[in-house]
Parts: sequence; structure tokens; C-alpha cells
Amino acid sequence: MLAGLANVAFAADVVGNAAKAKVEMCIGCHGIPGYKASFPEVYPVPMLGGQNAKYIENALHAYKKGERKHPSMRGIAVPLSDQEIADVAAYYSQQTK
Repeated sequence: MLAGLANVAFAADVVGNAAKAKVEMCIGCHGIPGYKASFPEVYPVPMLGGQNAKYIENALHAYKKGERKHPSMRGIAVPLSDQEIADVAAYYSQQTK
């Protein structure tokens, strides 16, 4: 039980580094104004620039855990470490809308 709590505390202490963000996988959808993805259904893809970093982190963690249901986003989020998620969130929070 205590080991699980230590992991939660560590994850909360992760500080994102925008310069190290692995955003190559994001740009193809989230970098195109007005883009709509067609898998698994037609879905308007939100722009991430200027979005709150904590919101992005929470969303990626939810996709990773399966709490948010989008197969493409889950596939992208699952292999990301807590640090990589924080880095992506930091990168997009510093971009303009």
C-alpha cells in the first residue's frame, strides 16, 4: 500500500520540460486547424496550443488508463512515461492558440 502512495507522490512531482517534448505524434492531428479525425468516427480534433498543462496531463493519463475512450489517443498515451506526458503538456501550454 505504501509503495503505491510513493508512486502517486512521485508522479505529482514531475516537472515538464517543453524542450524535450515528444510532440511528433501529436502534430499530425492537433497541429492542423479545423482537422477532423476519421477513426473510429469523424471527430473534430482540438487544438492544444495554449491549453492548461495540468488539463493536458490529466487527459493523457486518463487515455492511458482507459478512462477516456478514444483508441488512437489511448495508443499514443499508453507508452508515454509520466515525464513524457509532463513534457508534452509543458510544450503545448507554452504555444499560442
